[in-house]
Amino acid sequence: MTVSPAPLVRLANGVEMPQLALGTWPMNDAEAAVAVAAALDLGYRAVDTAENYGNERGVGRGVRASSVKREEVFITTKFNRQWHSVDGARAACEASLERLGFDYIDLLLVHWPNPDQDRYVEAFQGLVRLLDEGLVRAIGTSNFKPAHLQRLFDQGLVPHVNQIQLDPWHRRDALVALHREKGIVTESWRPLGSGSDMLADPVITAIAEKCGRTPAQVVLRWAVQQGFATAPKSINPERMAQNLDVFGFTLSDEDMVALDALDRPDPGMLDADHFGH
Repeated sequence: MTVSPAPLVRLANGVEMPQLALGTWPMNDAEAAVAVAAALDLGYRAVDTAENYGNERGVGRGVRASSVKREEVFITTKFNRQWHSVDGARAACEASLERLGFDYIDLLLVHWPNPDQDRYVEAFQGLVRLLDEGLVRAIGTSNFKPAHLQRLFDQGLVPHVNQIQLDPWHRRDALVALHREKGIVTESWRPLGSGSDMLADPVITAIAEKCGRTPAQVVLRWAVQQGFATAPKSINPERMAQNLDVFGFTLSDEDMVALDALDRPDPGMLDADHFGH
């Protein structure tokens, strides 16, 4: 089974990124190698990993084991708080390149702002240098809130991507509006929620039944229909194919309004002012 690759979104520097990637947390190296190879052979052309996931070596092996050339695959990875400095960003990049077995990274992100140590501006300045040298094709942030982004803007720095928790239960309207104002692509992590609770929401299941689609496909379509990039995780080839197959149908305005209305307070949501590795 193969599925058509996801459409491309253009980043502010002109680099094109597939709108839907394979997420790999919490796979280990062995699982990632199998899943990545299977996903690429199914039609995926983007993979999301991170230093903290501990599976970059497996991702690299999976790419090499697939039938797809490296230059056709968009690889995103992220680095931890210990590398938050100009020189640290280079060390993190070089370590990820070694683990992946590649000579460049398509998108490198500061994984969390970690404002308690207050060095994320320097980390991003390091990313700019890596971009200028061609070690990375695009740069960005993950889990940055408006105040964190503003510190970058104040220095004339604008990420190409900000990867955030975002789904119908966790709308981030103010942050998304800021992204659009600044030309930052919004990418959602854990787009299908934690566990299966959100996918069992009666509003989502009713729309899925009406559309002849799975609840996961409805939620992913909600994201991509707004122009967001996203990276659902699966190790099951059938579900991988279903997750990628969300570009051939459209949710009605009524469906989108109903999904938007599901937003709710979540006291357990990770707060980037206090959490981060």
